Formats: sequence, structure tokens, C-alpha cells
Amino acid sequence: MLPVSAAAMLRRRLRPARPRRRRFAGLVLGLLLGAGLPAAAQQPPAGDEEEAAVVEQARVLRQVSASVVGVRALAAPDAASSESLGQVRQGSGVVIDAQGLVLTIGYLVLEADKVDLLLPDGRALPGRVVAYDLATGFALVQPVVPVQLVPAPLGQSGGLDTEEPYVIATGGPDGAMSVAQVVSQRPFSGYWEYHVEDAIFTVPPRPDHSGAGLFNARGELLGIGSLFVMEALGPGRHQPGNMFVPVDLYKAVQDELRRHGASRRSTRAWLGAHCVDHQGLVRVVRVQAGSPAEAAGLQPGDVILKLDGEPVGRLEAFYRRLWSDPRAEREVTLEVGRGAGLLTLTARTADRMKTLRRARGI
Repeated sequence: MLPVSAAAMLRRRLRPARPRRRRFAGLVLGLLLGAGLPAAAQQPPAGDEEEAAVVEQARVLRQVSASVVGVRALAAPDAASSESLGQVRQGSGVVIDAQGLVLTIGYLVLEADKVDLLLPDGRALPGRVVAYDLATGFALVQPVVPVQLVPAPLGQSGGLDTEEPYVIATGGPDGAMSVAQVVSQRPFSGYWEYHVEDAIFTVPPRPDHSGAGLFNARGELLGIGSLFVMEALGPGRHQPGNMFVPVDLYKAVQDELRRHGASRRSTRAWLGAHCVDHQGLVRVVRVQAGSPAEAAGLQPGDVILKLDGEPVGRLEAFYRRLWSDPRAEREVTLEVGRGAGLLTLTARTADRMKTLRRARGI
């Protein structure tokens, strides 16, 4: 359902261009109608044509709501990812085909021993992880029992209009829909050795973003929720929001994921160093235990200046250089700044997919 303060939120946070305010209002009214609120609270616009449009919008949004399920996963007690993600994880996913296949964010089911799909009526369906893709961050979960679920059509996630209204939807018994605005699309580099192009950034933020679906007004899926961010508008511009992984990335690898459980690009070099961009430098903030980075002697606080002799001034450049060689397991040389000195370290990279405990089902 739409939060009661939606109208105030729209006036205060979204501020659409005047010619398009009616579309935001229509989407809000559609959400209210879809929530089954009393007629006095719906207040549809006068005129048969506009009222029919709102009713149609409500129908589309009911379909959106029906296509989103909750995802609950229990990771193995000895899973390395449990240290940072916890053993019990919960979020959402979106049904994308007639067989009930669910697209979600990968970290929810990473190294999972048990996965349940949660329906609005409270039922929990056992699921099987059929794909985890390191490169995109997506995962696929298939119900293990026959069930009739409503699939969402996949939209085009590139070049989204920042003045159009969008909907974020979560699933399960506590699922909810809210209006959002896309404020930016740009490359995103994550400290956990992750990079995607054309990540979608939205406001206002949703705390229950993990695996949530981002939809346009036609009910087409545009992205899957991944993160809460502090700079949705761009680096150095404070605005809390969410980051969504664009669905176009899934469409490019969907056949690989269904056939092999991962894309070819997921087989790539991994160091196990958590790094951030800091004043034009790549700074190490954490080194994973047992990782190639730890074995090489890399430490928190180090600044990575060069990789195999090539300068890496930003995290994106560092990752591109690390993954430019198709060999996942190879020797790399790191030129590192530590305090006032310079060090040259040699690391033997690993295939990250081999280091992860495979989720039950893949």
C-alpha cells in the first residue's frame, strides 16, 4: 500500500515538472485504488477519460503487486558471507516467467542452504537457487512446487526519464508499493569487487530495498533493488536513496544464467580487498581473511597506486584492470602506498566463484 504521507512526499521530494505532475497524481491515485481504500479517500480526477486512466493504472499496479514475492534465505553456518550478510536474510524478488522463476538480488541467497518464497497470504513456498551471478549481482530462484504466480514483463532500463513517476514494490505479507523518482543513471563500483554500468538511483529511499522491484507506470520491471546510498544524485551530492541493478543486464545474460547458473563474466580474478575511492585514490578499508590480498600482505589503510604497472586512480579503473585478463587465477603485482613509503606486493588471484559455497540447488 502507499504510505499515508505520499502526497506530502511528492510535493516535498519529487517536484516533477509542471506538465507531468498529473502523471504522478495519477500513479498515486492508482496506488490508492489498488490498495482498496474507501472511495472518499481515492478522489479520482473529474472526467470519464481521466478516471478511466486512473482505474487502468490501479489495475496495472495490482498486477505489479501480485508479481512481487518475499524471499527468505538461511545461509550455511560455515558460509563466509554470513559474517557480513548474516545467516538469516530477507528481502524480495520479482516473478519473471509463467513457471514462477523469481529474479532477486544475489546477496540474499548467496551460499544459502534454504530459500523460501513468501506470498501475500502468508504461504511460504520452498525455492531452489538456480543461478547466482557474481558479475551482475542477480540471482534466480525457482519454486520447487507448482504454483500459479503472476509474471512481470521486462522493460527497457536504459535512458530512464528523471521526470516520470516510478514504483518500488516489495513482496511477502508485509509487501508495499511506493512512488519513486529516478534521479541518476551511472556506473557504480562497490567495495566488494563489483562494478555495473548504468546503475539506477532513486529517491526517496526505501529501507526494505533488497530484491525490491522498480517498475514503470506500465508495470514493466526496470531494476532490482540492491543498496541504500547516501549520494543518489552523484558523488559529492548528499541525497539518500537506493541503487537498483538494471534489468537490461539480466536480459543480456539470461540464457547463460538459466543454462549454467552464472554468466561467463563471473569467472574473473578476485583479491578479497575491500576498497573505496578516496580523494582520487583507491584505499583499502578491509582485507578478507584467507584471501589472496591477505596472503600478499595488503593491509587496511594501504593505497593501491598501480596494478601490473598501470596506474589505477579510481576504483572503476582498478577493477577494469584486474578483470582485463580472462584468467581468473594468475599472479598480479600491486604498487602500494603505506604511510610515507612505497611497497611492491605480489598476489595470486583466485576465482571468486570457486571460493563461495554453492547455494543448494545450483
